[in-house]
Amino acid sequence: MNRMTRRAALKTLASAAVAAAGTPPAAAATLQSWPLGTPHRTGIHDVAPAPDGGVWFTAQRSGELGWFDPARGRTELVPIGRGSAPHGVVRGPDGAAWITDGGLGAIVRVGWPGRDVRVFALPADAPYANLNTATFDHDGNLWFTGQSGVVGRLALPEGKVTLKDAPRGSGPYGICTTPGGDVWWCSLAGSFIARIDRRSGESQIVEPPTPRQGARRVWSDSQGRLWVSEWNSGNLSSFDPKGNAWRTHKLPGASPRAYAVYVDERDHVWVSDFGANAVLRFDPGSATFQPFPLGREAASVRQILGRPGEVWLPESGSEHISVIRT
Repeated sequence: MNRMTRRAALKTLASAAVAAAGTPPAAAATLQSWPLGTPHRTGIHDVAPAPDGGVWFTAQRSGELGWFDPARGRTELVPIGRGSAPHGVVRGPDGAAWITDGGLGAIVRVGWPGRDVRVFALPADAPYANLNTATFDHDGNLWFTGQSGVVGRLALPEGKVTLKDAPRGSGPYGICTTPGGDVWWCSLAGSFIARIDRRSGESQIVEPPTPRQGARRVWSDSQGRLWVSEWNSGNLSSFDPKGNAWRTHKLPGASPRAYAVYVDERDHVWVSDFGANAVLRFDPGSATFQPFPLGREAASVRQILGRPGEVWLPESGSEHISVIRT
């Protein structure tokens, strides 16, 4: 090897060493948990990251909105009102917590940080809706599901609530908005997913390939593909509306029960499995699951939500709140 060739080779090796030193390997995801430490049992159900670094959760049993501060490990409870039984919570475009309250039969807004409570009741002649989950569309309107068989909209800022009977009756559960602005929901009892026509409020059904699978929750990835947790079948399925194509992935283990689903900023899919008492991360690229076992029996993670680098988990069975830092 001549002097010029040797010099070039050494330069290449040095450049590679600098690049390797400046690019540390990806850190492993870690799970951390806290007991809520409240004076009474809350029935923690759904979670949503708050704008101040805390995390909201619905206290379905005690009728409150919870706020957990991970920096101090402390919990605050905001009373919603007599008869309240909140199910879902999402962060609105206004930075407030928006709640589907099955006990009140209403959508509830809790201003943040003011903690003022405003109630948007369903129409007076509406039957019991068993309100479940909500999502904001790109126009700032709130869409929501009711397991008794309704899909509704809260038009903002005027505050008018309208309801539509869901196709095939009872079962509407999870709901989400895609990056393109479409609103999709799924039916646990009806075992299908559906897209809402946002002008008419009517829903168009899309049938999954597995019959009676129990589509419980639905979430969109960055490409508009829909990921569905199937409670009865134990599958995690995806539907691509552009290609009208389904893919189905069975959760590992003998008796999986897929409850919640959430897609993070890297398009990794998180699903809670009641059968394994674990949360799993699914990598669509390699089609592999990575389990994160939960430290308490029957933790029962009923919903998952997060922000970049954090995946938050409400443990309704153990009165804990957990985070997986990615």
